[in-house]
Amino acid sequence: MDIAGSLLLAIALMLIIEGMFPFVFPSAWRDTFRKIAERPPHQIRVGGLIVMLLGLVLLFIAT
Repeated sequence: MDIAGSLLLAIALMLIIEGMFPFVFPSAWRDTFRKIAERPPHQIRVGGLIVMLLGLVLLFIAT
């Protein structure tokens, strides 16, 4: 599989996983999203940084 195919596969998996939670638990997803949106921008950035670093670590382990 070439790089374009791998990227397309990764995006497809991300979309499937991201769509599962609002599909299966719409009320809980909405409440959680609302709570996150009420946080200060700094806390949201730190959370995003942590998720990105976790993704990089998992990518490093997987390859």
